[in-house]
Parts: sequence; structure tokens; C-alpha cells
Amino acid sequence: MKSLAERIITCRWVVISAFLFTTLAFLLQIPGVEIDTDLKSQLPRSMPSRADTDKIDALFGGTEMLMLIVEAEDVLQATTLERIRTLAKRMKRIAGVDRVISLFDLKSIRSEDGAMIIEPAVPFIPQDDESREQLRQTLQQNDLVYGSVVARDFSLAAVIVLLEPGARDDLLLAGVDSVLAQIPGGEKVKIGGLPVSRVEMGLYIQKDMRLLLPIGIFIMLIFLFACFRQLRGVLLPSMVVVMSIIVTIGFIALIGWKIHMVTVILPIFLIAVANDYGIHLVARYQEDDSPANACSRKELVIRLLQELSRPVLLTGLTTMAGMLCLLGHILIPARQLGVLAALGIFFALMASLLLIPALLSLLPRKAPVLAQMNVDSAKMPMLERILRFFGRGISQHPRSIILTCLLIALISVIGISAIVVDTNPDGYYKADHPTVRVNKLIDEHLGGSQSISVVYKGDIQSPALMRKIDKMEHDMLAMDEVGVTTSVARILRQMSRALHDRDEPMYDELPETRTGIAQYFELYSMSGDPDDFRKMGDFPYEHAVVTARINKTSTLVLQRVVERLKEMVKDDADVLLVGGFGVVLSDLARTVVNGQILSLILAIIVVSVLLALLFRSCSAGLLAAVPLMLSAVVLFGLMGFLGIELNITTAMLSSIMIGVGVDYTIHFLWRYREERRAGRDCADAAQRTLSTTGRGIIFNAFSVIVGFSVLLLSSFAPVRFFGFLIVVSILTCLSGALVLIPALCIFIRPAFLEPVNSSAREELS
Repeated sequence: MKSLAERIITCRWVVISAFLFTTLAFLLQIPGVEIDTDLKSQLPRSMPSRADTDKIDALFGGTEMLMLIVEAEDVLQATTLERIRTLAKRMKRIAGVDRVISLFDLKSIRSEDGAMIIEPAVPFIPQDDESREQLRQTLQQNDLVYGSVVARDFSLAAVIVLLEPGARDDLLLAGVDSVLAQIPGGEKVKIGGLPVSRVEMGLYIQKDMRLLLPIGIFIMLIFLFACFRQLRGVLLPSMVVVMSIIVTIGFIALIGWKIHMVTVILPIFLIAVANDYGIHLVARYQEDDSPANACSRKELVIRLLQELSRPVLLTGLTTMAGMLCLLGHILIPARQLGVLAALGIFFALMASLLLIPALLSLLPRKAPVLAQMNVDSAKMPMLERILRFFGRGISQHPRSIILTCLLIALISVIGISAIVVDTNPDGYYKADHPTVRVNKLIDEHLGGSQSISVVYKGDIQSPALMRKIDKMEHDMLAMDEVGVTTSVARILRQMSRALHDRDEPMYDELPETRTGIAQYFELYSMSGDPDDFRKMGDFPYEHAVVTARINKTSTLVLQRVVERLKEMVKDDADVLLVGGFGVVLSDLARTVVNGQILSLILAIIVVSVLLALLFRSCSAGLLAAVPLMLSAVVLFGLMGFLGIELNITTAMLSSIMIGVGVDYTIHFLWRYREERRAGRDCADAAQRTLSTTGRGIIFNAFSVIVGFSVLLLSSFAPVRFFGFLIVVSILTCLSGALVLIPALCIFIRPAFLEPVNSSAREELS
């Protein structure tokens, strides 16, 4: 290691130039970074729910929609209806719009003089109270319209815009805004749907990146100065952080990835974590830089690398390993975040071990910041005095500390059972956010904002299959969570009501023969628009879809509905698939849980194996896993007790916590072993380790805490909760490293930390 340190000093200008050139090359890539807010694109195409939803889009056209909600005291007023009609007409001209559904586009099927009449649900605009009330009664009897595009109290009416696959959200919303500006009125018009959510999410991502990054860097600079009280102690670690952020963001553009909501965490993660290695180096450099040390600056740097290169390297590798365990997630942004964070940590690690020593060797020695540490020093800094106090307490009561931690873990297990999994996109925003309010209106008055579809394959004109479709629709409507449904069977029933009197057997019944069903289809095509069937069946009559709109957006509700539907159709050979965005959200919740469990197990195993290899002892891996598992139990228990949901963002907590939190245990064990091999007993070694390396560990942990606390300012609720929880988890890991690990070392005296004979010691050195 000494020869490597000497080479770094000798080639310091080459090292400095290489890092600057690399950073500049990635900086030039950053303008090409794009933002992706499509929730479906975050899932692999092979995921069953996404694949099934894509099949529905291919069979029946795009399933995504935009909704204009017109709010008035009575939407049947002439001026309001006129505005709705004009809005619907203009919406059809916007690029990316496949079809528009409104009171003037949906049909009313009735009989007149023995003939079936198919006309718009609102065939005329009433000009007086009598005709308006007549229209109201007609709409109440039209189950295609009532409670679907008009509220049951007639305070809301919807213009539903079905989108072509691949429609651009920004162009679509620009067209909608233009139409609304051209058609003013006294009614309130609110816009909802996934395109609105995606555009707003993109704006919030940009806002977060512009706001959180500079605030995070500013807070980091203040924190570093408070820790080291030297300009070099501020500039060297912070320079590594900024360079790491530039490299990782540039890498996103270089390989064609995109920024998602969870990517907002990335720069803050690097601000919080990437300076840890520099912090330990600077802290040890200050510890060694005492008046009694006559070493030159070159010799100080070589000694620094000899003492800390191995533990710093290992802490970096364990953090990278923890982040790469996010590859166990099925979510594409989570996997990408794991790779990007590992890349950023690798760059920061190399910069800390190469660039910082190269720069330190160029800088003149300064007056030492720390008083020389000895027991009798009255000028010992407050932090060191606190650490010595805790060291004495831990050495005197190790058994009590271990039992207390066990009790905390048992209490936390109770909270884990209360954790709720919810991937509802409305949860990204505050309760009074416009998107949330619009979706709530849709759920309460217009049938629901999420949809689930059951697709049938076969001879759709077969009476047996049509009865299955009809039964499925009725079974869906019987569910409390379902607001409205649509299917081709509903259209046929309406035709039957128009063609038969109430006292006739076939009133409100499906035709009993294939010929009868074919005649109904032919009748409709003669009197109405055959395109009305396009979203419910294909023209070869080989596929038909029953669609249910869910009036509650909770993922738990969607999961219940999906499970019941799949149970209902599991033995039905005519059912091709169950899909829709509601199924995607339901499936997403399951993958979040599976990804969390898998990444947690992988992270603990990988980190434990790395520590076992470092210390050449399996017990080292087991010992290091204890505070990590305690932290995980406390973290998830707290989520359960506080009602914090497990979602796309918080599902990444465990890998980050373990990858970062294990660093503190590594630094403690490394220094503790040195102190034991220097001849100190267990209690004295623990106290000495706490009062020396403990200082760097605390600086390291609070650097992470301060960095991640910036996430509390995010525009997204899951990101804010993530910031809070990561602070709690790091505090737990810190407590485990500085309290539980010393107590375990004193109480059980692991063999791999015990003194070795002189020959073995020389071999290790």
C-alpha cells in the first residue's frame, strides 16, 4: 500500500488531470437528459399486467383518457350544454385524440312508431324549464350516460377524450388549453387524467432538481465547515460530490436512460453519501496533523492512505453492493437508480482515494484544528468528551444495552404488521392538489378514474358467450368498488328495451340466437354509428371487452377487485385476459413488496460476505449484520406505527440504508481491532475507538442525515417520506455502530478482533 501511495503522490498531476477531463466529458452530456413520467414505462414489457394492457390497446385502441369536468349548478342549462357541445367538437381536432365521448356523442336508443331510433343522448339543447326536465328524465333512464358522463345530481358533466397510443402529453394539453381559451364560460372546467399527472410530474421533477440540488450543496458546505473549520476540509469532499453528480447525470444521457420521479433522489443521495470517504480522510488527516508529528505533508498523505485506504475502500464497496441490490426490483427506475448510485459511489471512492491525496500533497500544512487527544486534556472538544462518556457507559453495561436493543426490535415487529402498500399516483401529491381533487370528483360522481377490463375471445355473436359477457358486467356492477361498466351486452339490452314493450318476454333481454344478435348489430349499423362499438368489440366479432371503472383509487381496493375478477374467470376458457391500468397499479404493489424483500435479503447477505472476506472470519459478517437487521426492523416498524405507505420510492429504503449504514460498523471494527492489537483491553479499546474514529463516524452519519433531509422539501409526498425515513434509518445504523457493536464486542469478544501473536501481526501489517 505504501508503494501505491507513493505512486499517487509522484503522478499527482496526471491524477488531477484525468479526473478533471472525465468530469468535463460527462458534463457535456447533461443537456441531452430527458424526463419520463409514464408510470407504465417504469415496468418491463414482459410484466404480465403491462403486456395484457398493451394487448387491450392493440385490440380496441388506446385505453388512456383525458377528462374535462364541467362544473355548474345545473349542467342542463342551455349555455352550459352549448359550451360542452362546442368543447367536444373542438377536442376532436386536437392531434393525438382518438375519440371524444360526451353527452352529445353517447347514444340514446329508443323506439318510435315501432322503429328503433339511435340518436345522441342530448339530441337538442332545451330552451325552457319543461324541455330541460324532460331531458333530465331521459338521461336518468340512459345507463350509458347517467353516472358516467353526467353526475347523478347534474352538477358535473364530463368530456372524455380517448387518446391515440403514443400521443404527446405536452402537445395534447397545449391543444386543450387553447380550446378552453377560445370557449370561455361561467362554468368551472377542470382537467384530469394520466396526461395531466405526467406533465405535472415532469414539472415537479424539474423543480425538485433545480431546488434540492443547490440547497443540498449549500447545506453540505456549511456542515463540512462546522466539522473541520478548515477551507480544505470543505472544498475537497464537496468537490468530489459535485464531480460525482456530474458524472452520474451525464451517464444517464450517455446510455439513453431517462429521469424518473425516483431519480430525484440520486443527486441528494450523492450529496449525502459521496463525501463520506473524503470526510474520513480529512478527519484522520487532522488527527495526525499535530505539532508533535514532524512528518512532511507527503509523508502524512502516505500514512493516511496506509491507515485508511482499506476500510474506506471496503465501505465504498459495501455501499455499491447495497445499491446494486436494487437490481432485485422489477421496477426499471429502481434498477437504474441502483446502477447510477453505484457508479456515483465508485467515482467518489476513486476520487477520494486518488484525487484528494494528490491535492493534499500539494497543499501546505496548516495549524492543527484538533487539540491533541489525551485523557487529561482540559481543552478536548465537546464531541470527544461526549464520546468518551458514552464509551465508559457502554463498557460498564454491555448486557443491558444488548437487552434494550432486543426489546426495541420486538416492539418494532408489532408495527411491521401494520404496513400498508399503496402505489396510487394520487399519493404523490398533497390532498388539496388539483389533480387529486379532480380524480376525487371523478371517483365520487362519474364512475371512477381507474379502469379494469376483462377481454373475451371467441364468436362474440354466440348467445352463450354474450350471456357470459352480460353476466360479467352484472357481477362487476355488484361490487361496491365499481362505479360504472361498459360492454357490448349493455348496448344489446338497450336495443332490446327499445324494440319490445315492458310486458313482453324479450324486454331487456339478450337475443337467444346467433342470428338475432347479428340482426341487432346490423340494425345498429343502419341507424347509428358502427364506430360506437370499437371500444367494446372488434369488427370481426372475435373479441369483446367488459370495462369497469373503479370509484376508489387505493391500490388495496384495486388489488381486491383484480383478485376477485381473476378468481371469477380462472376456469373460463373464453376469457383472454384481465388488464387495464388498474391491474397495472395492482400488480405494481405486489412487485414493490417482492422487490423490497429481495433487495433487503440480498443487501444483508452481500454486505455480510464482504465483511467476512475483509476480516477473514464468518463471525465478522454475522456481527455486522446484527445492527443492520435491527435498523431494518425499527425502520419498517416505524412505518407501520406512523402509517407511512410502502410505495415505489420508500421501497428502496432497505438497500440504501444497508449500503450506507454498514460503513459505520466497518470503521468501528477496523479501528477497534487495531486498538486491541495495540494491547488495550476490550473496554479501553472500545472507548479509544469511540473517541477517535467515532468522531469521523459521527461526521459521516450526520453528513448523510443533513444531505437527505433536503428531500423533505420535495414536491412529491413519497420523496418527502423517504427523506424522513432515511434520516431515521441512518440514526439507527449510527446507534447500532456506536452503541450495540461496542457492547457486543465487549460482551462476546469475537475471536477475529482479538490480539494475535507478533508474527501474525507483522504479517497483517
